Amino acid sequence: MRMLIIGYSMGIRSERRLCEEVHLNLAYRWFCRLGLDGKVPDYSGFSKNRHGRFRQSYILRHMFETVVERCLAQGLVGAEGFAVDASPIAADANKQRSVPGTEWKAEDDAGRSVQEYLAVLDDAAFGAASPVTPKFISQSDPAAQ
Repeated sequence: MRMLIIGYSMGIRSERRLCEEVHLNLAYRWFCRLGLDGKVPDYSGFSKNRHGRFRQSYILRHMFETVVERCLAQGLVGAEGFAVDASPIAADANKQRSVPGTEWKAEDDAGRSVQEYLAVLDDAAFGAASPVTPKFISQSDPAAQ
């Protein structure tokens, strides 16, 4: 988790590069609690964990919400505004493969983020939109996962 924080905050997008930076940079090693002789994870194992093990887990969301709550409590950030990522996403608008909206159905195996996004759209479309509140899910609750 600490290596992910370094990667996100320092703009290191490559897992291979992140592992190299943590291996060489004493401040990063200290932050990750590795010490001078601690072993830095191999980039392939690090990548497999990030893309596999943590993908369907709520641990990253829980950590993010906890950090935001602590920052709000300490007055480090305010809640008066927000920013939206406006990254362009390529659309798949092939008319030969299109499906009428009345016949479209979300895949049952869609990822958690897709399911949450569709649920918010459904709520907004049917007038049931409400303020979004953080949802903390216990890692020990098998029904939540």
